[in-house]
Amino acid sequence: MTHTLFLADPGFSSWSMRVGLLAFRFDLPIDIRWLEIYGTPPLAQQIGHPPARTVPFLLCDDGAEVAESLAIAEELAARLPDQPLWPADPKRRALARSLAAEMHAGFAALRSHCPMCLRTAYAEVEVPEKVAADLARLDVIWSDALARSGGPWLAGDYSIADAFFAPVAARIAGYSLPVGGTARAYVDAHLAEPAFRRWRQLGLERGAALEDSVYRQTWPRIDWPAA
Repeated sequence: MTHTLFLADPGFSSWSMRVGLLAFRFDLPIDIRWLEIYGTPPLAQQIGHPPARTVPFLLCDDGAEVAESLAIAEELAARLPDQPLWPADPKRRALARSLAAEMHAGFAALRSHCPMCLRTAYAEVEVPEKVAADLARLDVIWSDALARSGGPWLAGDYSIADAFFAPVAARIAGYSLPVGGTARAYVDAHLAEPAFRRWRQLGLERGAALEDSVYRQTWPRIDWPAA
């Protein structure tokens, strides 16, 4: 049986991206239904499973309904135990879970100042103090995790933790934000990852009107960084 995953506008919906990347990266048995964040009818009506009102939203093959990206990732890991969504090693799994939870709950300043847009990139972006603090924290936790696991991803092999940080990596790349060498290499690894590249291609094909309306920024535009 196939689960149904409701996602929206791949070039802009960072929460959709987190779970969508898992579906792509691990070739999960999931049917994706694309919605529009600012479409008509409103997103909650597009989903059609109250009280759900945001994406991503997972409708499991037995009718179970799961909202919120971290809950969806955990549910998929539980229902698909043969898929290495979390590391098998307990210490690495604990590390990955901690990182994914911190991402889910934090970095509000960075996310607000630099809305995700996979269609274009910017230079000369101002970095307010709170955004700089978020970037410094990313430097710390990414460097620590990679040192502990030995890489190439945060907990060794690619996991839920990496999918959750993929939109953050996209922001650092797309807004030319300053980070240390280890963090920069981790960002570059995301840009080159096949599932990320596939997702970004979808972002170039869908939702073009949002680029110059809701998500238009005033900083100078540049080409998207090469992977």
